[in-house]
Amino acid sequence: MSSTQLDAILDLNTLEQYINAIGAATLLKSVVLFEQLMPEYVGSLVKADDANDKDTLCSEAHKFKGAAGSVGLKRIQQFAQLLQHGEEAKWEAEHKAWLSEIVEHAEKDLQQLKLFLEAKA
Repeated sequence: MSSTQLDAILDLNTLEQYINAIGAATLLKSVVLFEQLMPEYVGSLVKADDANDKDTLCSEAHKFKGAAGSVGLKRIQQFAQLLQHGEEAKWEAEHKAWLSEIVEHAEKDLQQLKLFLEAKA
């Protein structure tokens, strides 16, 4: 994968800073923890959407945004950022598409992150 493609899904700048500060192996441990929690995070988003529970969906999106950002998952973080703002005019029309992007890309993006860190470790 080219660095341009990788930069679309990972926050390479932040990841490089983390790697310089704590090392890729230590960061990879955080990513493994995130990987264990991710099905619960995504499941909570889908469950809230299925229940038409906008407040919970926005709240869960906010939590997921922070967690994804903390391990450098840029694309996922960006969609969660959009999803958390239920007061935005475009939210009603767009939120299902944003959630779909998260569901579609979360696992693949996480695998790319792990490969990136393993190559740096």
